[in-house]
Parts: sequence; structure tokens; C-alpha cells
Amino acid sequence: MKHIILLLLLSCVGLHAQKTYLHAGKVFDAKQGKILSEKTIVVEDNTIKSLLDGYVTPTNEMDKVIDLKEKTVLPGFIDMHVHIESETTPNRYIARFTENEADRAYASVGYAKKTLMAGFTTVRDLGGTGVNIALRKAIQQGKIHGPRIFTAGKSIATTGGHADPTNGHGKHIQGDPGPKEGVINSPGDAKKAVRQRYKNGADCIKITATGGVLSVAKNGRNPQFTIEEVKAITQTATDYGMHVAAHAHGDRGMQRAVIGGVKTIEHGTFMSEETMELMKKHNAYLVPTITAGIQVGEKAKVKGYYPDIIVPKALEVGPQISKTFAKAYKKGVPIAFGTDAGVYPHGLNANEFVYMVEAGMPEVEALQSATVTNAKILKMENKLGQIAPDFYADIVAVDNNPLENISTLKNVTFVMKNGIVYKK
Repeated sequence: MKHIILLLLLSCVGLHAQKTYLHAGKVFDAKQGKILSEKTIVVEDNTIKSLLDGYVTPTNEMDKVIDLKEKTVLPGFIDMHVHIESETTPNRYIARFTENEADRAYASVGYAKKTLMAGFTTVRDLGGTGVNIALRKAIQQGKIHGPRIFTAGKSIATTGGHADPTNGHGKHIQGDPGPKEGVINSPGDAKKAVRQRYKNGADCIKITATGGVLSVAKNGRNPQFTIEEVKAITQTATDYGMHVAAHAHGDRGMQRAVIGGVKTIEHGTFMSEETMELMKKHNAYLVPTITAGIQVGEKAKVKGYYPDIIVPKALEVGPQISKTFAKAYKKGVPIAFGTDAGVYPHGLNANEFVYMVEAGMPEVEALQSATVTNAKILKMENKLGQIAPDFYADIVAVDNNPLENISTLKNVTFVMKNGIVYKK
């Protein structure tokens, strides 16, 4: 009889899943763009169950309460441009020949944790060696701590273009990388490269539509894909349920990318007004990565930090990227939040909020760009980017109201992802 009673008690306990009640002094309503006061967020498992008025006390002793009455609580931030498996260093160009994939994998664990602790519970990784795909899986399986990752795997380039993995190599080791390695030279190659990324497990596609700053090549602006190649990529990506992001500094390559159907333009440094109008017409988003531009410009002043061929490009891009963002925002170009973390040290992603506001974007819109806007691009608008019932319990908190002091976002004091508290 005692055993039967014990089993009945245990079954009754099992009927009540433990809930967490977060007492929030202020809550940022990302959809409406306003601050709500004195709310209780009820979390069960990995989901927000309800958002209640006032500070509600749980009636079941199994439930727990987290006191955030002195904090401003926000949805976890989404960074649409990171390189989670690497980080800037003056030895970066030598490391390509001395590091193994395992070395990059071990380092990426620390980068992922720093990103999560900074309040970025979701990121879009736009190019690595493939470690980013393995890292995504490890985080999903709970083996390590990090943000939810949507990844492009290896970026797609053209021969000699930005993201050709053999740029700067001696002829004896250059070889002739093709679609499997992410290098294409025709619409047929382009389709194969997209399908290979899908086979590898990518969530989206990244192309390098123009030259780049940090590649070992002279030109950082020239267009590097034909419009036929871009269209082949975007059409194939659409067939496989993926969107396309395009690295682009130069204007002609940007225009080809936008007309060709890419969803986001990364950097956009030398964007013309004509291209801004094209982006509005095609509903393409600018991901400004101001932080990366500023950091790269500063590092270029340090003798020996970059190879000589890179320095002039970095010095030119640094001051320009913020000016272009300011102009694009005023023109009404859709803006998505992204930082290019990895080009600068991981964990400093929130600096981008400050730079966006300094360039003229209101605080509320900067926050929305990193929440509801990015969730929409990822087709996760019903699960990410808001503190609302049925959304994932990705919740962060800061000491002050960011609509009055945007710099407070640089010091996130509480992090919950998928209902699990990682920082308190």
C-alpha cells in the first residue's frame, strides 16, 4: 500500500511542470516599440507561457521566482553577422597554415560562450570552415553553452575573390578549388555550390559579391559575381528554403546582388543613392557592421597587424561605413542588426547599438533591428524577438532603460536562453 501511495504522489507531482516567474520592473515590448512596467513573465520549459500584469506570486511551491524588479528586461538579441569560429589576431594569416580544424573548434567554444553572456541568444554565422556547423549542433545538443546558430557554413566566392580560401597562397599550394570548397565561376557552379552547402547542413547562403577588406587581394570594391551567377544562387537557395546574404563593399556588385535577389547586404560601405533606392524596391536589408569597420580601421594603424596589401583598404573603410549607414537609414533602407563579430573580439557585439544611435537611428529602432526585424528575416518571427506567449524563453536584462541610455546594453546582467538561466 505504501508503494502505491508513493507512486500516486510522484505521478501527481509529475503533472505540474516547474515554472519560473520573472518579476520584471520594465519590459521592452519589441513589437510595439515601448517599455512596459511591472510585469511577470511566466516560463515553462523553453517557452514563455504568459506575460502578466504586476508581480504575481506562484501558488505551487515547486515554481521559482527570479527578481528582476530593478532591471529592464528585453528579448534576447539577434546578431545577423558573426564569424563564431574565429577571432581577429595579428597571426591570423599564418594560423591558416598552422592550425588544425580541432584548434578552431576548441577556440570557438569560448567565442560562443562570450556571445551568449553578452545577451546575444541567436546569431547568423556568415562563413567559416565548417566548424560553425558542428558548433551549432553541439549547442543544440546542450554539450556547450552558446547562442542559437543559423549558419551559412563556408561562404561562396569566385576564383580569386573574397572568400577564395587560397588567396595569398603560393602557386604550389593554391590548387583549383571549386563548388565543393565554395568557389564558383558559372551559374552551373553556383547551383552546385548552394546544393553542397545544403548537403553540409547550412541554414542560409553567404556570397562575397565584391572584393573584401581582409582578403589578401588588392581590390576591395570590384564586383566578383555576374548577375546570372547571383540569380542561380538565389533561385537555388529558395528551392532549398534558404535566404542569401551578400558581403559587398563596392556599389556595382551590390546592385547585381540586390537585383539578383539577395535578402541582406552586409557592410554596404560604398553604397550609392541609386542602390539605396533599389534596396527599398526589392525589400533587401542593410546589415551595417559599423563595429567591424571602426575596429578594422583602428587595427590598420597598428604596424604589422595586417599584411601591407590590406592596410589601405582598412583605413578607407573604417571612417566610411558609419557615414553610409547614416545616409541609408535616412533614405529609408531596411536595416537589420549585425556586427561582423570575429573581425573584432567576440562579446563586444552590443557596441553596435551605440554606433547605430550615434549615427542617427533612434534607440527603439536599433533595438527592434536586433529583435523583431532579424527574427522576421530568419522566418522565426513567431518564436524569436519578442517577450510574448508561445515565444522561446530567450530573455536578457540590463540595469537601465536602454531607450534613455543605450550604453547599458553593453553590460547585460541576466541571460536566459530556451528557459535556462546562463547568467544571473
